[in-house]
Amino acid sequence: MNVDTISDFLAEQRDNAPEELQPLVLEFETLWERKLWHQLTNQLIEFFNNPGSAPQRLQFYKVFVLKFADKINQLKLVDLALKAATQCRDNQERLSFMEAVAKKVDRDESQDALVFATIAVARVRLDLEDLDGARRDLDRAEKVLEGFDSVETIVHAAFYGANADYYQAKADFGSYYRNALLYLACIDIKSLNPAERRNRAYDLSVAALVSTNIYNFGELLLHPILDALSERDDDKWLRELLFAFNRGDLAAYDVLAAHIGAHALLSQHSRQLREKMYLAALTEAVFRRPPHDRAMAFGTIAAETKVRPDEIEHLIMKALSLGLLRGTIDQVDEVAHINWVQPKVLDMKQIENMRQRLKDWDSSVNQLGNWIEKAGQDVWAA
Repeated sequence: MNVDTISDFLAEQRDNAPEELQPLVLEFETLWERKLWHQLTNQLIEFFNNPGSAPQRLQFYKVFVLKFADKINQLKLVDLALKAATQCRDNQERLSFMEAVAKKVDRDESQDALVFATIAVARVRLDLEDLDGARRDLDRAEKVLEGFDSVETIVHAAFYGANADYYQAKADFGSYYRNALLYLACIDIKSLNPAERRNRAYDLSVAALVSTNIYNFGELLLHPILDALSERDDDKWLRELLFAFNRGDLAAYDVLAAHIGAHALLSQHSRQLREKMYLAALTEAVFRRPPHDRAMAFGTIAAETKVRPDEIEHLIMKALSLGLLRGTIDQVDEVAHINWVQPKVLDMKQIENMRQRLKDWDSSVNQLGNWIEKAGQDVWAA
């Protein structure tokens, strides 16, 4: 395509563009003629980012961008292609389009762009419910990523985001939880619209609750994404449930149980959730005690956790096997000797309890000092 044809194309696109975007399109021709590829790329990104450009993106990419695609930053080229791909007729066309993009950037000097494009291909496969194909693409992308000393955050965000969606489709809640949090660590959550923030917070919360290998929600409880569940009355119960688990609050759990029964996935895992709550109550009971007073009789544990006496030993063994506690069990005397409890995020009530424990410790140290001083007067005098 010669310069005159490009000029005709840009003139036609300028006339079809929304009025506020016409000056941008007019500038494209100047930058193209002057071969200012960097500036032209940035202007195109600005154009593609505007919702009003949607109907023209695919044509712009195919007719205009591909004319100088080898001369610009390949990561930005893939970014432009991703925005253009939103205008494909269906997922099958989108898959073919993104596969062509991945092939185009498959060069030694643009492996980061190849990873970015491969992740995009995996995302389309997820939309097509081709989970095995998506996994192969993601594994291929991860292998290349591992060879980088550093890479743009946008690439890592894309990888963790697609990985999270894959594990969510596979109902692997623990892996979804970890990858979704890594995704959030790579982005500014303000870039997500309110609906996206709410959905991510909701999905993360449910995944944390039903996962068979997540018993500490501290990272989620401290994350600002969780504030999205405070914005709607229908979601507040889920946030409250997470905090109830964190502090082992059986009474609060029982109050919120109706919501669990009304939620299909949580209801399906209700027995597992109840066991998780018993474990949370046990670790909280241990945590409240000072380190020198953590030999707990089975009867005491039964009273604090509301677990039947004949199930206490199994509960303690479960907590030990999961690494929530460390210690030993005296089966004869029915006493658990605990010497370590997994750290957790503290709410205000738990912080107040710790404050009281520190005051008690300070008081005992003072009493011990006074006793030593009184008992050893002759020694001190000497």
